[in-house]
Amino acid sequence: MSPIENTAETAPMTELRTHAAEIAEQFSDHVDITEDEVETKLQQLVEEYQVPLDEATRSVRNSYLDAAGLERDDISGGEGERVVVNEIDQDEQWVDLRVKLVELWDPRSDSISQVGLLGDASGRIKFVAFETSDLEQLEEGQCYELSNVVTDEYEGDYSVKLNRTTTITEIDEEIEVGDNSETIEGALVDVQSGSGLIKRCPEEGCTRVLQNGRCAEHGEVDGEFDLRIKAVIDDGAATHDVIFNREATEELTGIELEEAKQLAKDALDTSVVADEMRADILGRYYSVTGPSLGQYLLADEFEQQTGPVDAESVLVKARSI
Repeated sequence: MSPIENTAETAPMTELRTHAAEIAEQFSDHVDITEDEVETKLQQLVEEYQVPLDEATRSVRNSYLDAAGLERDDISGGEGERVVVNEIDQDEQWVDLRVKLVELWDPRSDSISQVGLLGDASGRIKFVAFETSDLEQLEEGQCYELSNVVTDEYEGDYSVKLNRTTTITEIDEEIEVGDNSETIEGALVDVQSGSGLIKRCPEEGCTRVLQNGRCAEHGEVDGEFDLRIKAVIDDGAATHDVIFNREATEELTGIELEEAKQLAKDALDTSVVADEMRADILGRYYSVTGPSLGQYLLADEFEQQTGPVDAESVLVKARSI
């Protein structure tokens, strides 16, 4: 495999100073800290090691969390802004929601208190509450005002985390929950980088995809294997970025996770998995249905369609995207 090129650019000093000031203000009550000290750490990561500024900021913030013996939820980002769920399009923002608890799921970790779906008229969004936050239990079907929750994002999929500063207020009214799913039909014209056999961060509550063995939030970790496809579908008028998760990828390609791991082991190269998948699905027509979150449509359901496909024109179109 060829190494992934780092395209991080040096951040302007004013931007570094702004991030340093925010971190220093957050931790001033917990550790001995100065803006100059924080700025020096950020500058070293960004300029010497070419780490993107957002990742460098997370890394430095986490180092102070560890030094102070705090959890990430112990540091409040301030008062949240009232939003509806389909307006959430940024990571690590503090927001207020007025929602209904649509569905509770079984937590996959002892560190998670509750996990499930919240919804309002604009759509639905996943939520997670951790045991360390020590919050009251939410009830399925009940409507709430949730103040000071934190947004989280990976692969364009947004969720919210309830934390120790979150205020939960039951409201005695019915909130209608909308469906933000949509359906697109077209030719699958590209399978993008980051598809096939990937590794995710194993830390609790984190599912970020590793880059060169590193998580953007937790640094160097031993990842857990997963499958996904980041596809581009052309409906004739526009192109759409679509993500197929492990289950959908296995159904779409017929390649299951264990087989993918064996393919990569035999070839000593994980990229062969994406190559196998690309050869099977590129140029075929699909109808895909799922929620549109950020720039991506998340494939909940799909069906292969029949239709003429000019393989050469598909490849030309894919290269031009």
